[in-house]
Amino acid sequence: MAIDREQLLHVAHLARLELREDELERLEGQLNDILHAVSKVSELDLADVPPTSHPHDVVNVWDEDEPRPCLSADDALANAPEREGDFFKVPPGGAA
Repeated sequence: MAIDREQLLHVAHLARLELREDELERLEGQLNDILHAVSKVSELDLADVPPTSHPHDVVNVWDEDEPRPCLSADDALANAPEREGDFFKVPPGGAA
């Protein structure tokens, strides 16, 4: 499996990336190297390997939920670039 220039341009468009010609060439090579490396898995005999989402047994490592004191507003906002009262102050606007 390989990615061609048309597919790369389509993905760049979906990701809203503007790529220069040299970036396109470099990225195409890098992505194809990654795809080639990942395709090596298909060469392995995995008949006796059960499907798994994690290589190790995973157990719940969370502590019990116990109420405890929270940070004060001053502590929580101590490193904020700007604040307004007990809130972070951010520029107006939003994601495009």
